[in-house]
Order: sequence, then C-alpha cells, then structure tokens
Amino acid sequence: MRVYIPATFSTLRGLNESRVITARSGYGFAVTPALLDFYTDGDEEEIAHAAFQDAAEASIRLLAIGDEETFPYRRVVVSVDVDDSVVTYQPENGESVVKLSPAHINLDDVAAIHIDVEASEADTKKAIEVIDESDLGEEDAELTVGDAQDNFMAWYDPEELPFLVELL
Repeated sequence: MRVYIPATFSTLRGLNESRVITARSGYGFAVTPALLDFYTDGDEEEIAHAAFQDAAEASIRLLAIGDEETFPYRRVVVSVDVDDSVVTYQPENGESVVKLSPAHINLDDVAAIHIDVEASEADTKKAIEVIDESDLGEEDAELTVGDAQDNFMAWYDPEELPFLVELL
C-alpha cells in the first residue's frame, strides 16, 4: 500500500543517515475505504492526490513546531510502499489517516520524495502562521493554507537522497 508520510528536511537528513524514516506518532495518509467513500467522483490518481495533499498539509503542521533549521518553509512528503498488514485505518482522525505499526520504514521502501521548491517558501511561511486557525475553520486561514497547498512540490527518486541532503 502506498502511504504518504509528512516530513521536514530534518527528517530527510535522518533518513539519509539511518536509512529509516519514522512516521511521527505512527501516522501517515493513504487511499483508504473512508477516502474512497468520501469521493463519489474521480479516478484512483485523483483520490491518491487527495491523500498526498493531506500529508502535505500535515507537513505544514510539523513545520509550525519551529524546530526545522535548514528549510523552515518547505513542505516534505515521503511516499512509501508498505505491506497492508502494517496499516490500520483511522477514519475518526480523517478519511485518509492511517496508523503504521511499526512506524519505522526502511529507505528501501521509499518510493519517492517530494519537497517544496524555493518559490513556494513565502506561501508555506504564511500557511505555517495560520495553520491552527485553518484547522479551526477560519476561512481566511483556510484560503492561505490552500494557497500553499496549490504550490508545486518537486519529485525526487530515493536514490537522490544523499545529493538532496548535501546539495539542496
């Protein structure tokens, strides 16, 4: 099953060093039965993109913690392929939310790495500032987060990880 793990650049650094990524609190995002029920229209790729977007928004929440030093305004999502047996659906937390057990995923199971491009940093910074208000349903904040979510995230092959950490 493809699972999208919200991350930060520090997470990538750790993945490069240890060859393991740990889903924060064990949570990721995936195409789940609840997500399929939520979308009455759309093909599999569009529904997968919705789960990916949920992970990208969760990356904003991770950045809001404020401990990312290298790239504090760039969302990161790591796409991983895991066996269905390690995934438990968590629809009470959101249609696409899954719990991974174990929450540690080997680099060999990473399918892709997605990182905000430099041009997206201003929008992501604004989204970080209002993410809590957005979660509470404040319309202007939701629009600000939506602007960040509309931005392109660059795709990288897992084999490029050492170069990303060193050169980005």
